[in-house]
Order: sequence, then structure tokens, then C-alpha cells
Amino acid sequence: MIAIIDYGAGNLRSVANAVRLLGYTPEITGNPQQIQNARVVIFPGVGAARDTMHNLSRTGLDKTIIHLAEQNRPMLAICVGMQVLFTSSEEDGGLECLDIIPGTVRRFREGFKTPHMGWNQVYSTSPYRFFKGITDGSDFYFVHSYYAMPRDTSVIVGKTWYGVDFPSIIARGNLVATQFHPEKSGPAGLKLYRNFLQLALESAG
Repeated sequence: MIAIIDYGAGNLRSVANAVRLLGYTPEITGNPQQIQNARVVIFPGVGAARDTMHNLSRTGLDKTIIHLAEQNRPMLAICVGMQVLFTSSEEDGGLECLDIIPGTVRRFREGFKTPHMGWNQVYSTSPYRFFKGITDGSDFYFVHSYYAMPRDTSVIVGKTWYGVDFPSIIARGNLVATQFHPEKSGPAGLKLYRNFLQLALESAG
């Protein structure tokens, strides 16, 4: 099963529709046991990190996500889903997050309109099969006011410029996360989903 984590956030249907377009059958679920038993997990995110953390804690899904990461299970986190993987965020004066990826989430500097919204280019920073068949510098769709900065920069595999060269894709083991929304990014986004799912299902066996 491909599980899409339902913790009360929006955009779940768009993610599910993108996965279905590729010929897979996803399951939108907030059940920790179903998520734990899935071969592949997608962790979408929209809105505020504080609301996300509150809902994850309220449902116990924070522990599920941490456990999946500890097991090196195939998981794709998107936008705010990516940000809450980090140790903490500057949002709302400071917020403790899941601490799966050591590092902080920072606000874009003054002088640049926030949210950073619309199409922007993503450049590969290291060879990675996630990018197979995608032209380097392809445009993807972003909506965010904060960006994640890992302590270990080796996990950064894609970068984007918006006043600062920020990580737009990170990867560690079978965990991949994108700051942009692949499901809103046309053919290139669908290709990223296909690449991730193929790699994830190979890894899951």
C-alpha cells in the first residue's frame, strides 16, 4: 500500500490524484497502524508548521513518522511536511519540530515578498536517481515563507534561489523531502513522483 498521511491538512486529494495518474492506488489514512504497514508513505503539508505539529501530536502520528524514519522506510515529505522533519522552526516565535533531520527552519530575509509563491527553478546539487529524466533547472511550484537548513549539508540534493540559495530537495536514506509541491508542478512533478515511487517500491521489496 502507498499511504498518504491524513492529519487534517488540505491538498490530500491532489496528491492522491497525482499518484493515481501514474497507475498506483494510494490510500489516504490517519490510522497509525495502516501507515506503519504501508510499503511507501507520502507526508503532504500545507499551512502553518504549528498547526501541523499540533495535529500530528494530537493524533499520535508524530511518533509514527519518527518511527518510519528510524526504520529508514520509504517516505516522501512535501512543503510543510518537509519543514517539520527538522529540529525547530522560527515560525510563530519558535517551534520544536520532529527532529528527524537536525537543523532549523528559517524565514526568508526582509526585502523578498513572502510567501514565495509560484514557479521557480530547482537545480540538482549531486547525482541522484530521483532526478532521472528531468532537465536540471526545471520549474516547480512553491508556496512558502520559510525554508529548511540542515546541519548536515550532504542531505541537500536540490537547491533553489529566492534571496538565498535554499534547499528545495533533501534526501537521507529512503527519506526524500521537497519544499515545492510536485502534484502542482505539471509533467516534471509527476516525473518526480514516478521516480520516487519506483525507487521506494524497489527498496521496499
